[in-house]
Amino acid sequence: MEFAQSSATVELAAQAIGCAPERIVKTLAFKTKQGAVVICVCGAARVDNAKFKAFFGEKAVFPHGDEVETLTGHPAGGVCPFCLEEGVRVFLDRSVETFDTIYPAAGAPNNAVRLSPQELQTLTGAPWIDVSKR
Repeated sequence: MEFAQSSATVELAAQAIGCAPERIVKTLAFKTKQGAVVICVCGAARVDNAKFKAFFGEKAVFPHGDEVETLTGHPAGGVCPFCLEEGVRVFLDRSVETFDTIYPAAGAPNNAVRLSPQELQTLTGAPWIDVSKR
């Protein structure tokens, strides 16, 4: 789906699509010692720093500004879980499994794709993890 307006935040995406903010999937980028990581979490969830550190063995560090696009291949507000730069590891947070239909960004800050959590897992091949607080 492509929108005339921005869908770069959970609230804007939910308005553009006409769905609850919880169904928006935030694809959050992080820098780790092993390279870039993206984690898909539901729009109402936040990354739990203690869970992140327990899983990855280090503190969560967000990239700044243009680093997001350099690391992932997508601009901030449009990071999607596919077609990423080589070596970016993808993970799906369990908060996304709650819904039958979800909407991650599709590579630009004015678009999204409609999927089921199972389709997202099939397309990305990413493992399910639990690093959020809801």
